Amino acid sequence: MKILYINNDGGGFADYISIEPETTISHFVDQRLKHGLATDYLIRVNRQPVSSDYTLQEGDRVSLTPTKIEGARGALGQSHGCRETEGDLLAPAGR
Repeated sequence: MKILYINNDGGGFADYISIEPETTISHFVDQRLKHGLATDYLIRVNRQPVSSDYTLQEGDRVSLTPTKIEGARGALGQSHGCRETEGDLLAPAGR
């Protein structure tokens, strides 16, 4: 059966793909995420969150969107997980 798979990771893409009947969303995500954890992604089917045991249906629209982006900076220019201040950025090396 065919579903529309929307991968918003990196460059992103959308394509119709064939999957086995009776495939659960959990099994599908495990197959598609070669690296990373499912908990680091927003997983939706037909624009709605679903439980891990949801069985995909013909024509479903599945999207995987990362919730954590490597190297992303916050609104104040701060790197996630690191608290830099303007003074830290302008300080001489070896401080």
